[in-house]
Amino acid sequence: MWRLGPGWRVCGSAVLGGGIGPRDWILNAQVPGGYPRLDPDRHLAEIAAAEHLTGPGSGLMTAADVTAYTVAADAGVTATATCGLGVRGWAAAPEEGTGGPPCPGTVNIVVTVPVPLSDAALVNAVATATEAKVQALLDAGLDCSGTPTDAVCIAAPSPGPAPAEPFAGPRSPWGARLARAVHAAVLEGALRQS
Repeated sequence: MWRLGPGWRVCGSAVLGGGIGPRDWILNAQVPGGYPRLDPDRHLAEIAAAEHLTGPGSGLMTAADVTAYTVAADAGVTATATCGLGVRGWAAAPEEGTGGPPCPGTVNIVVTVPVPLSDAALVNAVATATEAKVQALLDAGLDCSGTPTDAVCIAAPSPGPAPAEPFAGPRSPWGARLARAVHAAVLEGALRQS
């Protein structure tokens, strides 16, 4: 759980509070494999209320063990990852038939950046984090780009009177730091499961 407080924006693919907007908190909730509910956004809101989280927030879910998270930092950027790699594959995989219930899996990534990012830079940061995740999985010897339910959230302070950082690609100063932090956190988590 990240209690960001007021003055932060998050861009991400979270099931609750996804997209770009002001967020006071981020929650990464562990759910059982074969999660039966059809209202994950409502379930996450219930969990947030039970934790006394107020205001707008983002909520992610995973069947992976959320206590086995990994953290890496690079010059003010912090990346936290939960790596459940029981079900993994390539993003552009051929359509598969239906089988039994999948093993628990999800790579959830939450990144905090200490400087304001423009809307475009926030979206670029999501792409950079995803690229770094795939690089880490390959470096761990896994033949995959992730799992079918991976999610990412990038948190940065809201822009003020000064212009926000316009870029967060892997060769920009903040994007490079983000990429290195995500790579290190995901690589450590992936190697723990190898």
